[in-house]
Amino acid sequence: MDLHKKSAHELHDLLVRKEIKAAEITDNYLKCIEKAQLAINAYTTVLAEKAKEQAVAVDEKIAQGEKIGFLAGIPGAIKDNICTLGIKTTCSSKILADFVPPYDASVVKKLKDASAVFLGKTNLDEFAMGGSTETSAFGTTHNPWNTNYVPGGSSGGSAAAVAAGMAAWSLGSDTGGSIRQPASYCGVVGLKPTYGRVSRYGLIAYASSLDQIGPLTRDVEDSAHLLNIIAGHDAMDSTCASEAVPDYTKSLVEDVKGLKIGLPAEYFVDGMDEDVKAAIDKAVSDYRSLGAEIVDISLPHTKYAIASYYLIACAEAATNLSRYDGVSYGARVEGDDIISMMTNTRTQKFGAEVKRRIMIGNYALSEGYYDAYYLKALKVRRLIKEDYDKAFEKVDVILAPVAPTPAYEIGSIISDPLQMYLQDICTVPLNLAGLPAISLRCGTSKGGLPIGMQLIGKAFDEPTIIKAAYTYEQGKDFYKEVAEVSK
Repeated sequence: MDLHKKSAHELHDLLVRKEIKAAEITDNYLKCIEKAQLAINAYTTVLAEKAKEQAVAVDEKIAQGEKIGFLAGIPGAIKDNICTLGIKTTCSSKILADFVPPYDASVVKKLKDASAVFLGKTNLDEFAMGGSTETSAFGTTHNPWNTNYVPGGSSGGSAAAVAAGMAAWSLGSDTGGSIRQPASYCGVVGLKPTYGRVSRYGLIAYASSLDQIGPLTRDVEDSAHLLNIIAGHDAMDSTCASEAVPDYTKSLVEDVKGLKIGLPAEYFVDGMDEDVKAAIDKAVSDYRSLGAEIVDISLPHTKYAIASYYLIACAEAATNLSRYDGVSYGARVEGDDIISMMTNTRTQKFGAEVKRRIMIGNYALSEGYYDAYYLKALKVRRLIKEDYDKAFEKVDVILAPVAPTPAYEIGSIISDPLQMYLQDICTVPLNLAGLPAISLRCGTSKGGLPIGMQLIGKAFDEPTIIKAAYTYEQGKDFYKEVAEVSK
């Protein structure tokens, strides 16, 4: 039985019926990791023995007649910028290469309480700064559908692991598209919750007003279950919302009749790949045939989103990363005095993209430029949010591409930062507005690479986008496919 090809909910049903054991599932996934890790490089740390112990513990519970929850005994992976007690958390950076957190992130605690099995920590762009997982200090992650192509980023390892059958589920983080874009490139489901819906406590910060943890899964049903587990108020995170958490699985119904779906003109940019446009057009047609009402809308300030995002995100990154100075924790490179020590540490241990964003951020925050850049970006952020508010007076959800192209070849644009940043044109606006969105596959490029679309919802209206995504997905076979990695 190819257990690695099954969704988490299928595996859960098999466990409940006692047709398999959690130890069997875990062994199957560990074999897949052993087979594919060299070619994909999805993991920074593999926890084989720990995973086996966790699986055996679940089997013992089942044998004793205990009722198990959805994620009990189901193997998954955690993005390596989410703190795990006693397990290295590196942010794929040399400066944290040997950092072992003394505590668990809140989401990790919830997963442990759910008796999930942890296969390991997944690779990412260094400090989540990138959209291709090429900036990792521990090597590039490869797209399982074609290893010459990027998996997207920054949660590239998390998406690739699920796509290649190296994990049944994973957690990622989304600051400007870092869950949705790799989900699109790898053909899996990526859910970015509303800002504040999931605790950020224990997530190593990139841009604190933008970061959000969310699940990457085989299908929409699994995403709803994962969100049920990780969502909710947390006193350890002052930005975490206190709103009640609904049961997201109740939204797993096939019904979009009368649903108003907005198509924003600004997201269909000049130069969009023909395969992407064709896939989105087909998805729109499918929704129309399912009874949804398609409405043309405008989000006029979208054209300023990239500039605003990179000013705000880099300013926050410069502040957050100032703590890595070779003194408190993390790596240290000695020098003749404290200034040279700090300089040597940050020069040698940060990668080029991280340095670039720190410098942009410090410049934007410097005296004489704060009002001209950072403050102006915050004002534009408000205008972008107001665009969405007005649009949602007319529609229930917004449908858009996740990226203007399918995955691109490794090394093809990494040397052109501006081109890299423009890949985020469809994802960063809703991070600025703090809105939820789900990415799911809607097509395949001529080159055989997955293409994703995103459904954007009102704040805390994850149920509507889950229902819309689930309804679409039920008529497709995309989510049943697992990339076969032979190397």
